[in-house]
Amino acid sequence: MGVEYLGKGKKFSHWRDTHLKIRGPASIPVQLSFLEDYHWATDRIPELNWQAALQSEGDKSILIIPSGPADEHDTAGLMFTQAINSARERIWIASPYFVPDESIVSALKLAALHGLDVRILIPDKPDHKLVYCASFSYIRKFRDMPEIKFYRYTKGFMHQKALLVDRQVAAIGSANFDNRPFRLNFELTALVADSDLNTEVEAMFLEDFRNSRIMQPGELDAKTYWFKLLSRLARLMAPML
Repeated sequence: MGVEYLGKGKKFSHWRDTHLKIRGPASIPVQLSFLEDYHWATDRIPELNWQAALQSEGDKSILIIPSGPADEHDTAGLMFTQAINSARERIWIASPYFVPDESIVSALKLAALHGLDVRILIPDKPDHKLVYCASFSYIRKFRDMPEIKFYRYTKGFMHQKALLVDRQVAAIGSANFDNRPFRLNFELTALVADSDLNTEVEAMFLEDFRNSRIMQPGELDAKTYWFKLLSRLARLMAPML
């Protein structure tokens, strides 16, 4: 999806995002997640229709995963870690922000050492400079692992959050690949086990890769001293990013 976007003094000629339309019984847990968050924020319960229309075709296995600061466990972070650890062929990730915790970093490295196809798609044009700078300090952790390929989307700004695991599972939602959705924000992710959707998401990723550039091994070292310093300072704020 591409739109003209004007924000914070910068104009993005193309805004790349991905959404998922869910029909049938799987829409009920989505509505329930909304209801819980609405009640948490307002202390009120709105009237909703809980009669989901049954679908006569296109049956798919969908797991709705809500996450937020009220969770007993780090739901979003655990979901991403498990998805990476369970992959046997490939793990493709698209996120506008890349500020992972150490468990995610370790899982990605282990996946690459096992010979998996690991690709991470992030924007080349930032909308939040602090997060953009912090991401470089984390990308440096993989500078000795050329098996992990970082793609920087160059056709405007990429805001999608998508995940592709092997040939069967795809995830689309609102959770970014950073600490805020892992621990601070209310998020929702749909995990879909369906080969047809997986094929569609694969085609979507491949098109995005064609509109991206691969980061080169020496790219981080070529940055200025001040950029490297700002990157390290921004990393100190990673728990809040």
